[in-house]
Amino acid sequence: MSSKRIVVLCPGQGAQTVGMGHSWRQGSPAAARVFNEADAIVSALPSWSGMRSLSAFCVEGPASELDRTDVSQPALYTCGIACWHAMREDGLSEPLAAAAGLSLGEYTALAIAGAITFEDGLRLVAERGRLMQAAAERSNGGMVALIGADEAQASEVCAKAAEGEVLVSANFNAPGQVVLSGHATACDRAEKAASDMGLRASRLKVAGAFHSPLMAPAAEGLARALKDIEVRRPSCDVWSNVTGHRHDRDSPSSIKELLVSQLVSPVRWSQGCTDLVAAMAADGGAAFHELAPGSVLKGLMRRIDRSTEVITHDQHDQHDQHSQAKRTERATA
Repeated sequence: MSSKRIVVLCPGQGAQTVGMGHSWRQGSPAAARVFNEADAIVSALPSWSGMRSLSAFCVEGPASELDRTDVSQPALYTCGIACWHAMREDGLSEPLAAAAGLSLGEYTALAIAGAITFEDGLRLVAERGRLMQAAAERSNGGMVALIGADEAQASEVCAKAAEGEVLVSANFNAPGQVVLSGHATACDRAEKAASDMGLRASRLKVAGAFHSPLMAPAAEGLARALKDIEVRRPSCDVWSNVTGHRHDRDSPSSIKELLVSQLVSPVRWSQGCTDLVAAMAADGGAAFHELAPGSVLKGLMRRIDRSTEVITHDQHDQHDQHSQAKRTERATA
């Protein structure tokens, strides 16, 4: 399908995998430059003292270290930005119509849209990851995925299982896929309550209760970090996880406030994608591209809007094949 505009989708935490970004770094000078710059920036952070380079975590792992929130977040951000610059260098010339990212991916989307610089974004997500890791270690929280549940059913599970502890809906990823977040003991009760209601529940292997009130200390720290960051008007619309709608491009303060709120609020990815697809359709259509790593967002889009095709770019050779197909399409058009 030929399109004059593109939408970029940026993956969030959970998409990381050992080896991510390696093919892009090996196959693209632009991607290599991004990784080299990221290594220099991150290695100078006090929180990174004594640690290996960011690239080493991406390529070598091990998964147990790459999965740490304070490592995976800057790694995913860097991998997404590197993929984007390589795609542009390799000839993807269509104008950017919109960008959206799942949780951490919202920072990647804002950087691609020019709202924040690459360096500011990297420092922010490194600090965000550090703060979230610290909050998780202090709070003994967890997350539970409910399969087949809608928002009302998820709320009912929370009401039955909270028993005075924190338990909230944290991610609305796609129709029938809601993630709860809260104290670990409340998550235990949620699994039983869900089963009693005929729902499938699966405990997630995460560090803590993300997108819940237990992340309040991290949100406070992020608000302090954002005070020193310049947020400019994005070059295209960027969708907010908190509202499920586009950010106000003329209000940098609103963008900052929503990024802080995102840490303690549910991620409305399903609603945001529905809104984004409708906006693009009303404005003449666009081609959707998912940045590296992985294809999680393509899978979610199949459940949100099956008519919307998402082109993935997990590996550099996948992009090469797509670029060749586009060149052939243009030559025969």
